[in-house]
Amino acid sequence: MTASADSSLIASSLENKNLIDKLARAELVDMVPYQSARRLFASGDNDQANSKTWLNANEAPGTGKYQVTSENINRYPDFQPQALLSAYSNYCGLPVENILATRGADEGIELIIRSFCRAYQDSILICPPTYGMYAISAENHGAGIVSVPLLNVTQRDSAQPDCQLDLDGLKQQVGKVKVVFLCSPGNPSGNLLPTAQINAAIELFKESAIIVVDEAYYEYAATKEVANSQLITQYENVIVLRTLSKAFALAGLRCGFTLASKAVITLLSKVIAPYPISAPVAEIASKSLRNDLAVMQTRVEQVTILREQLSHWLTKQHWCCYVFSSDANFVLFRCTSEADKNRVFNLLLANNILIRDQSKQLQLDNCLRISIGSEAELTQLQKLLDTL
Repeated sequence: MTASADSSLIASSLENKNLIDKLARAELVDMVPYQSARRLFASGDNDQANSKTWLNANEAPGTGKYQVTSENINRYPDFQPQALLSAYSNYCGLPVENILATRGADEGIELIIRSFCRAYQDSILICPPTYGMYAISAENHGAGIVSVPLLNVTQRDSAQPDCQLDLDGLKQQVGKVKVVFLCSPGNPSGNLLPTAQINAAIELFKESAIIVVDEAYYEYAATKEVANSQLITQYENVIVLRTLSKAFALAGLRCGFTLASKAVITLLSKVIAPYPISAPVAEIASKSLRNDLAVMQTRVEQVTILREQLSHWLTKQHWCCYVFSSDANFVLFRCTSEADKNRVFNLLLANNILIRDQSKQLQLDNCLRISIGSEAELTQLQKLLDTL
């Protein structure tokens, strides 16, 4: 290729880029997408992925072995596979009419915002530090974002539990937002919100907004006090999000559930794609829900033991000044300084152990999060950090 031809190609590429920027929604051009674990550290091929220890995405340390049939794979799947809905209904104790199967809980978040928020007119409310996809989905749709931060994230009041709802702050937003997202157990905080606080928030917004309780880590809760799924029978404005990605060890399957009143499910069904759950996904998910509940429960028990052991170990490290209480499959902790935080993170990274840096989140200065992997993985992590 000649130099002039090369220059023409570059110029054409720049013109196309400028054209796309002109045609795109202005607010999306410079928007930073959600930084998922795989996006931060692209796994590449299988050999590359297997050479890393993934403790940054709150995945389960093992999964079952499933086989799928190839019958009727030439046909589109049912809009909502009945075998899957029936299996989850039996698991969660709600009628099928109150369940919508989605591509992970993330699709549920998007459907809710698209269904209840008018672009550039309505807003959602979040309680940071919290899961980043609430804000990303709102930005994608052109919805506003109102923040009412959690209380006592910095542990200034040692007599109060970590990361509680600011009910006075929420009260000030009544009538100003359309959807309120509550994460319990929280991500990245890990703590379970008290039922009394969730009920109080629902009462505050029962005439003016949808309350979404994200229970992605429900199965790991120390007590099942969380059981907010039953609240949808009492309040039409309550939606609960669940997933098979965490305790069921099926993150790669991308299967979640939105639990809500029949009226809400009917509305969301108008917005969701026509075939959201593929036949192989429905088959594997149904098998897991029917046959592997005992396996899941054993996994949860093992993760809980490892979580408590890791938390106890962290409290004894000179570079760790605080360990957050956790009802999930990860532990969030604060390092004594930014330098210590970087030393911990970089030592692990240099040895292909990936954890999550949460220090850019509101109130989480110098905080890191470790997913509970296998016992061998956590032992390897501790041996490395013992050298600091």
